[in-house]
Amino acid sequence: MLIPPYAILYIMAPALLILDRKLLLNDGRIIQMKVWRLPEASPERPHGLKYSLFFGRPGQRIVGYDNEAGKGDHRHYGQREESYSFSSLQQLIADFEEDVRREMTK
Repeated sequence: MLIPPYAILYIMAPALLILDRKLLLNDGRIIQMKVWRLPEASPERPHGLKYSLFFGRPGQRIVGYDNEAGKGDHRHYGQREESYSFSSLQQLIADFEEDVRREMTK
């Protein structure tokens, strides 16, 4: 198919999945981390990453970190949600893992 000369196309490069880990624990809990590198940074995601880190059971989030559109960087502890100050991907993962360790020892 030919593109008419007057057509303007905006092609957005897809986000690149750079981390995808999922661990199913014997007791049914799940630890899952997904991180995407975005084609470009934005005011909402100045670090250029989209992420979702989850610890819980199907239908029950115990700990979660994400940066859903319109909410920015934040984390969840059960029903509580609070802002998260993103500094680096390594620190994000370390903070999440520490929260998971804390919850697993309760």
